[in-house]
This record gives sequence, C-alpha cells and structure tokens, in this order.
Amino acid sequence: MGLSSAFDRQQIRRLSRPELRLQQLARLNELLGKILPHNHFYAEKLAAAHLPLNSWDDLDRLPFTFKEELKGSLLGGEFSANLTWPVEKYVRFHQTSGTQGRPMPVLDTAEDWEWWLDTWQYVLDAAEITPADRVLFPFSFGPFIGFWSAFEACVARGCLAIPSGGMKTLARLELIRTARVSVFFCTPSYAMRMAEIAFDNQIDPLALHVRRIIVSGEPGGSLPDVQQRIGAVWNARVIDHAGASEVGPWGFADRAGRGLYINEAEFLPEFLSLATGGPAEEGELSELLLTGLGRTGSPVIRYRTGDLVRPSWKSNPSDDCRFVLLEGGVLGRADDMLVVRGVNIFPSSIDQIVRAFPEVIEYRATVVRHGEMDALEVQIEDRLSDPARVARDLHLRLGLKVDVQCVPVGTLPRFEGKGKRFIDGRK
Repeated sequence: MGLSSAFDRQQIRRLSRPELRLQQLARLNELLGKILPHNHFYAEKLAAAHLPLNSWDDLDRLPFTFKEELKGSLLGGEFSANLTWPVEKYVRFHQTSGTQGRPMPVLDTAEDWEWWLDTWQYVLDAAEITPADRVLFPFSFGPFIGFWSAFEACVARGCLAIPSGGMKTLARLELIRTARVSVFFCTPSYAMRMAEIAFDNQIDPLALHVRRIIVSGEPGGSLPDVQQRIGAVWNARVIDHAGASEVGPWGFADRAGRGLYINEAEFLPEFLSLATGGPAEEGELSELLLTGLGRTGSPVIRYRTGDLVRPSWKSNPSDDCRFVLLEGGVLGRADDMLVVRGVNIFPSSIDQIVRAFPEVIEYRATVVRHGEMDALEVQIEDRLSDPARVARDLHLRLGLKVDVQCVPVGTLPRFEGKGKRFIDGRK
C-alpha cells in the first residue's frame, strides 16, 4: 500500500461534496467485496442486504454495528468478533482503552497497519510536522493502540521519534531539553501536568522551544480556552485529533481551532440526531457513526461510536479542506452526559468553564443526590482560594447552581492518560 503523497492528500481534501460521495461509495463497495463472505460477522449481519450499493439512498440497507457485538461470538471471545481472516494473518495485537468497560483486543494485518499509518498523515499534515521535527511520546507503550500508531507514523514521515515510557515527568522534561524536542503527543491534562512539574522545579516551559503539542483522549483539545491555556504556557500550537482502536485515527484539527475535521478520505461519517433519531441537520447535537473504508482485517460498518458531536458542512476556504467539521470536536459521550435537575451537562462544558480560570490548577466534578434532589459539586485547586467566582461562571453558563469548594494544592488526582475528573455519585 505505502503512504499517500502530500499532494494526493491535498487533492482529496479539496474535493467537492458530490465528488467525495462518489469516491466514498466506490470505496465502500470495494471494502464489502473484499471482506465478504470471509468475514463471518458481517456475512451474517449483511445477509439480507442487496449488494453492491447503487447510491447513498441504499446505505440504510446496512445495519448499525455496536461495540458490544464486537466483543462477542467468534474464537470464544478471545478477540473482536469482526475479524475477516484467520488469526495467523494478523501481526498487530492491541486493546481498546477500557474507559467504557472491559478492554477489547483488536488485531490488524500488515496491510491494515500501513493504512493506520497513512490515515495518521492527515493529522500530521494538520500539525505541519516535518522530517526535521523531533517528536517525544510521553507514554508507557502498553497494548493501547493510540500512540503506537502515532509513533510509527512519525517514523514513516521521517521524524526522529523519541519514546519515554517508564520515565517520570521531570525526566521527560529533561529529555525534551537535551534532545531538543520540538513536538510531543499527550492528553490535554498531561500537557498541563508537565508544565506544573516544570514550574515546581524552576524550569521555564517557554525555554524548551516546543512548537507543537498534539493532544487527544479528552474533550479539551478542541476547546479554545483549553487550547489557549496550554499554548500560552508552552508557547506552542495545540493540535487536537481523535480516533479509536476499533475504528482508527479518524479526526484532525482545523487551522482556526474550531474543532475536528473527519478524514472523509478514509472514513464515511453519519450523524444521528439526539432529538429525532434521524439524520442530523447542520450544527445539531448528534451521535457520530463511522465506517472505515480501508481496514479489511477488522472492519467496522456504520459503527455507533457513542461520541456526541455537532457537524458542519460549511467549508472554510482558508482551511483548504471540504471535509465535514465537528464544531468543538468531540463534545462527550452519550453515556457520559449527566442530567442534573433537568439540565444536560457534558464534561467538556465543565472543562471549558473551569479551565478559563488560569489560577485553577486542577479540579474534580461530582454529581451527588441529597434526598430527592441532584446536585453538582466541583472541587478546585485554586491559587486565589476564591471559589465564588468559578461558581458564578458555572451558574451563568450552565444554568445550574454549583457548589464549588477549594481544596489544598496537590490533593486532587493527576493523570498521564485520559483524565477521570467526572464522577456520578448517584450510581
């Protein structure tokens, strides 16, 4: 397969909507032709569908795919149920992160792994990464797929890729200095945690000359207040992206920092309105469905991601991209949305409000029940020890009174991976 060229990727990003839809339909029919009848999972699911698809009106012939189905039936549940080939053909073993339940093993063939690396090139294009960059990966390289694929995509691009698994944060900061790292990957939380450790040890993050920080795993990467806060402390541009082990790296940042583009060269997106259950309109809160168009060994078709988004098809000429944009990125997950006294609250909403206060170092939000009434409580580590100002802003922007309390600096949990700041104490 090999990597696509920068020119080819640019041409695909510029396709008109009708041209792109024709290409996606051809790719989808090609995918179905390759995996059927070998893939027993989809052979059974699609038995009643009339294939190939002749137009986009035929897409409803294909049923949705849910994550719980993938955990199921083949090989005694040892691997995901949607494998196309015998296990001997697969060369990569990874697992989902397990944030929504038990981790699920996911396998990839050598060809599919090349597809992973190629889809990552769209993310690296958005971040303007070049072979001259030195890229640090501050992660322990376990079975979670996310930064294995990013690491090897940077290698394929010609960058100097630097692992730092097993190192303490202070040692990683020293490695950034001595190796003259220009880019690093992490969650938004860990970008701030690294800066916190730097200040505690009289290290100025600005003096480390990092120019790009590529983030994922939390909603904050597409929130302007969070981007600006991280960018200011490091003097670096913050680039969000999105992906999932069972789907692939499907989203990359727009230049204006408004949200995430879906990589429609390699993924077919659909949007289900939360209000109606039908196709979502422009800017409507919806659940994201994705079909990967190039991963034949572990395909997903019309996959219900559970991610909540607001799609926009209005292209921005300055971005030179006509893919669908998710305004604000991934806003949260359907199963993460908290309903408190009739108000729908997303973790991203709380994150954006609290992170707008630069003196707040860390926080934790908990929903509790007092008798028959629900309440939202927020604990903050605040250099000003003034929780009232945060409570006022939360009340104004959420339409809900929130009990905000200060706790001593250093007492709330810190996170290297995905942050776990939102607790539903009613469960």
